[in-house]
Amino acid sequence: VKLVESGGGQVQAGGSLRLSCAASGIIVSRAVMRWYRRAPGGQFEEVALIRTPGETTQYRNSVRDRFTISRDDGKNTVDLQMNNLQVEDTARYYCTADMKAGEYWGRGIEVTVSA
Repeated sequence: VKLVESGGGQVQAGGSLRLSCAASGIIVSRAVMRWYRRAPGGQFEEVALIRTPGETTQYRNSVRDRFTISRDDGKNTVDLQMNNLQVEDTARYYCTADMKAGEYWGRGIEVTVSA
């Protein structure tokens, strides 16, 4: 199983970024796919998840109206559209795939939001 994140970078507050997670070795529609983040010196936070059936989504309260998680079954990818980014969104973001065999993690990607 391999999960590779892309799309991170540096942006000013109020800006947008789109993270993408490319999966191999699994079928994303058969897993609970999550995005986590970890700020410098902080703990891991679950940001959003998407699962079948119905492509059900859940978000942490602080990102609910700003972030959107989506899945492209044809490309076997999961994206996180992040709008109106705030300084407190600065973190390393990780894609995970939760399956019966266990939870698999990508290496993560940095997102830095400046004031």
